Amino acid sequence: MPARRFSGDTLVIASHNTGKVREIAALLGAFVAHFPSAGELGLAEPDETETSFIGNAELKALAAATSSGLPALADDSGLVVPALGGAPGIYSARWAGPDKDFGLAMRLVQEELGDGDRAAHFVCALALAWPDGHAEAVEGRLHGRLVFPPRGDRGFGYDPIFIPDGYDTTFGEMDPQEKHGMSHRADAFRQLVERCFQA
Repeated sequence: MPARRFSGDTLVIASHNTGKVREIAALLGAFVAHFPSAGELGLAEPDETETSFIGNAELKALAAATSSGLPALADDSGLVVPALGGAPGIYSARWAGPDKDFGLAMRLVQEELGDGDRAAHFVCALALAWPDGHAEAVEGRLHGRLVFPPRGDRGFGYDPIFIPDGYDTTFGEMDPQEKHGMSHRADAFRQLVERCFQA
């Protein structure tokens, strides 16, 4: 069955994170005129109870679409370390604790990993949902390796410990434009645009 195409001029961003809303609006600005956020619309944030990135992205997008009566887009992303059984994975934000302390999260990864294999990848799942319950989802990935101690103060989250394959600088040291051009999120958005936004 062919993918459903987005039509209209308004897309709800199912997030209360203003930085994420700005980033998504910039990536899809050529196709959509208005990007109200779940925060602006006063929509509740659903509990992320699924067991995969795509499952959680779909859950958030469907909740926002149903509540707002408009198409909605959500993402779910995180760091996957195979040597840790895929952790922190869908719990990447929770490893930072209630204060969103990613310094703590990176120390936990280092402690858990010890001398283990430092291969890792970032995942970004995007789900576009409609009020009738239909959803389209894609998943982007970027492979690399971990480095300790953290390096660089650009980016956010686990960026200072992640070096993408083919590079010798961490996302925390990299120019943001260079990072955005190759990231897991960029990969996912390329797939979503091709699937749902291009004629």
